[in-house]
Amino acid sequence: MANHLNEEFVHQLVAALRIPLSSGGDSGLTAVLSDKRPEDIAEAMRDLTLPESLALFNWLDNEIAADVLRELESETTRYLLDNAPPGRVAVLLDHLPADDAAEVVSEADPEQAEVFLSDLSQRAPEDAAAVRELLAYEENTAGRLMTGAFMRLGPDVKVAEAIQLVRDAGDEVEELTDIYVVDQPHSENARLLGVFSLRELISAGANQRLSDIMTTEVITASVDTDQQEVATLITKYDLLAMPVLDKGDFLVGIVTVDDVIDVMVEEFNEDIMRMVGSDAEEMDRRTPLQIAKLRFPWLMGTMLIELFAGGVISRFSHVLREVILLASFMPVISAISGNVGLQAAAIVVRGLDTGHVSMRGWARALRREMAASLFMALMSGLVLGAVGIFWSQHIMFGVVVGIGMTCSMLTASVMGTLIPMFSKRLGFDPAATAGPFETAFQDVIGFGVFLWLASLLLPLLK
Repeated sequence: MANHLNEEFVHQLVAALRIPLSSGGDSGLTAVLSDKRPEDIAEAMRDLTLPESLALFNWLDNEIAADVLRELESETTRYLLDNAPPGRVAVLLDHLPADDAAEVVSEADPEQAEVFLSDLSQRAPEDAAAVRELLAYEENTAGRLMTGAFMRLGPDVKVAEAIQLVRDAGDEVEELTDIYVVDQPHSENARLLGVFSLRELISAGANQRLSDIMTTEVITASVDTDQQEVATLITKYDLLAMPVLDKGDFLVGIVTVDDVIDVMVEEFNEDIMRMVGSDAEEMDRRTPLQIAKLRFPWLMGTMLIELFAGGVISRFSHVLREVILLASFMPVISAISGNVGLQAAAIVVRGLDTGHVSMRGWARALRREMAASLFMALMSGLVLGAVGIFWSQHIMFGVVVGIGMTCSMLTASVMGTLIPMFSKRLGFDPAATAGPFETAFQDVIGFGVFLWLASLLLPLLK
């Protein structure tokens, strides 16, 4: 119900925005957007045309426009960056935290990005330097995702003094749930000694030192740790933030849980799109030839395996000639089994992303999926077998169809569970390999069992 209401809200907002946008009435925009949050405006801009989005974006004041800019999809962001008035992008970047500003700048081409950063340097040299530092890290790593706006204090600071420092920090600190203790709080080369929560700070005695209340066993990430692994660790240990160390083991930033949620949603959506061979971001960023090169090898691997399925059918072609009705059930078996395999693969890919599934626990994941699939396979086999009996007026025909369906579904379940895990172990993208190979193996084994059993019982099927 909530999603329905949100979709209806966005639809109404888009319709209301188009009236003043088409007539050029500023007062109409003021009335429509008077109580709207930047997230609402960004959501509506996804349904507006790019020129309409630009007109609305140029009308917004700088503070709201900056918040909207960091919520937009890549295509809209790049269009706005290409067509925004000269100098305005730097003004907006100055309103954003360094990590969000770096994400926006990364959407521009290198020459354009350099212009934005040069303009920002004239307005806020320190902010421009922070953005450049983040952009120096590889994309999709903890270094690119982290923020430097966090609280760090020395171990000898007393609790009363620390509370006052926290009060004085204000907007300079992005996340105050955890406070980090370092050996040199005013140096860039500070080593992490421990961490304590704001609750622990408030509960401690006023004269206690931070070294007395901090926890020294801290879960950390490196600047080059993949953002998906960071998300997995934060989820696994129920953290609200994770400190990030550089190659010299100096504390350089933290990754907050709100950024991790964005990563997990983005990664899951991309994984699902890759499973059907249509990653939206790749489609947007790459040329048609690059997209074809990316997807073609897996299609060829699928074709090779499916040729074995063709060989199986050819091997038992005499069975199909004798009982042509068998061919009518093969697409049904393939389609339903394929859906089971894709469901299993989606669950495993999501589990690999969140840390709930790992190679060390492959046997447990396989047992759980096999148990669930066994129930589904038996029920589907009984239903399709009953249909086969009714259609052919032969009990043994229904038995063959039912067993074939059951074996095919179990095969699809096993392949859909194991292929993503083995692909990840071998360094391949599990989302890109799971769908094609699961379907191909399921066809080979499912058709093989189905036709082999039919050949054994051929005299009873005629």
